Amino acid sequence: MKAKIKPRIELENRTKLEEVIPIEVPFLVFLDPSDVCNFQCKFCPTGDRALIKKIKRNSCLMDFDLFKKVIDDLCEFKKPIKVLRLYKDGEPLLNPRFPDMVRYAKKSGCALQIDTTTNGSLLNPRLNLKIIEAGLDRIHISLEGLSQESYKEFAGYRINFEKFVDNIRHYYEHKKECLVCIKIVGDNLSKEAKGHFFDIFGNISDRIFVEHIAPCWPQFEMHEVIPNSNVGIYGQEIKEVEVCPYIFYSISINADGKVSLCFLDWARELIVGDARAESIKDIWNNEIMFNYRKMHLLKKRKEHKICAVCGQLSHCLPDDIDPFAEMLLKKLNNTRRE
Repeated sequence: MKAKIKPRIELENRTKLEEVIPIEVPFLVFLDPSDVCNFQCKFCPTGDRALIKKIKRNSCLMDFDLFKKVIDDLCEFKKPIKVLRLYKDGEPLLNPRFPDMVRYAKKSGCALQIDTTTNGSLLNPRLNLKIIEAGLDRIHISLEGLSQESYKEFAGYRINFEKFVDNIRHYYEHKKECLVCIKIVGDNLSKEAKGHFFDIFGNISDRIFVEHIAPCWPQFEMHEVIPNSNVGIYGQEIKEVEVCPYIFYSISINADGKVSLCFLDWARELIVGDARAESIKDIWNNEIMFNYRKMHLLKKRKEHKICAVCGQLSHCLPDDIDPFAEMLLKKLNNTRRE
């Protein structure tokens, strides 16, 4: 097998956040080309179309002019961000301008790395080459089964699984410098099925991994799938923290231009700005962001109705800055006095 068995995120050699907070330039920006999806996965709020309609989420494809405005905003930071992630709530490849988005962002130099997360169902030789030529650095492909039947059951989507694999193979064979990462949720897979997964995709990816089901989405209950209560999403120990590290190094721009504190803000209840009317740099440094960061460093997140019930902070966490909260709060407050 060519692929390394390694999770999609970098768990090794991570920056010690306690040494760099407050961060002047975000490490990671989520920029959503599409917050609609062709799948209806049982673990994902976007897949629950009745729920999305009920909360009146303004689902859409991101306008290309808005996209360019956000990229130009990111170039206002004094140095490139580390990662621009063209993904948040939906299937990014539903946006027909996706290759143009990659190309524009790449040419701008706003980020050291541009990646995306996709269900891969829309990949085909023509689109593959457009994305690769545009300069995508990394593609994360999330599998929702190993057969046409499992896709129908778990994702509510009819797929020609053989053709799906062929399209991924084509991408891998023409990928140039792009890193191809493939993962599947394995809690309901037999040992034989997991072996089948590695057999099919182990030689047409650079990284491959079997994840666990995690209750990451706040205020979203998974009724048809059961989160793993023994280990976290990457097989790590389940451990809840009081301080969210993500809000200190990342920010998320929804497809309609509204800016969320967090990439898990599926219900749009953590809005901190509007990219249509404000610069991303101003939003990153605004009073709303400051107050959220301060709230967490004061270890009061359990008093917030959304942050209090975030499973990301127990099942999916690679960083823990709880022991440094008092020290970081002093540093954060000093930025407001300067």
